[in-house]
Amino acid sequence: MFDTNNKVIDESRQGEALVIDKTTGEKKLFLESYGCAMNFSDSEIVASILTGKGYSTTSDYEEADLILINTCAIRENAEQRVRGRLRDFSSLKRKNPSLMIGVMGCMAERLKEKLLEEEKLVDIVVGPDAYRDLPSLIETVEGGQKAVNVLLSREETYADISPVRLGTNGVTAFISIMRGCDNMCSFCVVPFTRGRERSRDPESIVREALQLFENGYREVTLLGQNVDSYKFEIRNPKSEIQEVVSFANLMERVALVSPELRIRFSTSNPGDMTDDVLYTIAKYENICDYVHLPVQSGNNEILERMNRGYTREWYLNRIEAIREIIPGCGISTDIITGFCGETDEQFADTVSMMEEVKYEFAYMFKYSERPGTLAQRKYTDDVSEEIKQRRLAEIISLQQKHSSIKVKEGLGKVHRVLIEGISKKSKEMFSGRNTQNTTVVFPKENFRKGQYVDVLATDCTIATLIGKVVSEEFAHS
Repeated sequence: MFDTNNKVIDESRQGEALVIDKTTGEKKLFLESYGCAMNFSDSEIVASILTGKGYSTTSDYEEADLILINTCAIRENAEQRVRGRLRDFSSLKRKNPSLMIGVMGCMAERLKEKLLEEEKLVDIVVGPDAYRDLPSLIETVEGGQKAVNVLLSREETYADISPVRLGTNGVTAFISIMRGCDNMCSFCVVPFTRGRERSRDPESIVREALQLFENGYREVTLLGQNVDSYKFEIRNPKSEIQEVVSFANLMERVALVSPELRIRFSTSNPGDMTDDVLYTIAKYENICDYVHLPVQSGNNEILERMNRGYTREWYLNRIEAIREIIPGCGISTDIITGFCGETDEQFADTVSMMEEVKYEFAYMFKYSERPGTLAQRKYTDDVSEEIKQRRLAEIISLQQKHSSIKVKEGLGKVHRVLIEGISKKSKEMFSGRNTQNTTVVFPKENFRKGQYVDVLATDCTIATLIGKVVSEEFAHS
């Protein structure tokens, strides 16, 4: 797998301890999150709920009264990492029997009571739609019992909860616009762990974006398992539909909060992405010219087996539309190698897709069978680990080549960059991203986080542009 800087990383994101407050005299919460951006966004909702119940967060789990791990169930490796982390906490639990440890998120939803039975140190198991119930679950544990709530909801969107921004750079933030997924891809557990799709009230989304902007944030990412299927019906007092807000409509509303607030989104489904969305991106300069469009496979038979709902030809039609309507748009993707029954010829179609599109970035995985999915029930996981790994290595190598080609296209050009913080490799350099989501680094000089600057790119690495500021525009006073 590659991250957005095209560095090979583990199939599960590294857990992050997220700190917001060191207030003394309150109960301490240690929150650790794994997996997708939606999980990290959910952790901010949980922090908000528990902050209102007397908890403050800490970066030191040894001083915590409550440890919560927000989990990912998308791959076996992600679950094994969480189990390992739980074992890390076992000695602490023995020293401090009053310590409460909880597992929340997709792994909690998938395994339910089994976590309490298998992991003796787990006190709380809470699914993605039950976070409001955490205070009562904690009370149950304080009373000497284990606590579980993994009920899924058709209505819960947490729209009325103002998330506590965790581990933030103060410049970029996530806004969850919908929950769940209806697509039922055969390899995916998300519909079972997060439930059916439901969209959040657009007015609450715009309010959250405005509040973030007023608090100094200059970029928001609109999150959903499939943002293109966002749909909210605004009704009058008689419950008659007055307006249907689509994802394109929603993006426009958020873009109008301020021209100085950048908008990104994730994730799109190729079968649902409309030209309206693309024209809205093209219309507003502050909506970034970047689309993450997962392909998963370049072969029609495998796509059908995956139940993706589109063909290779349709996908390439969407790529053509993106490039026609948004010239210079950055495009990234997800790819799975070694899905059930994948032959060398079918894998070659994925390679040819990559050659045809030449993605800026790619998140790449070997297939990991998940219990309860359609693929697990219907197909045989018959591609050997050796072949899966070999194919994965091949596309990683190819993507490195393509990433290098794409980043070099930015040389000699001036890029509008939002400064997000210090470069990871040098304290003398600032780092940010351009509209296509490419990382750009440049000398700090007298600039500061949250500024927009124009950077002339003069050099590059495999995935990062290096340059010098030629002009700047202050995003805030």
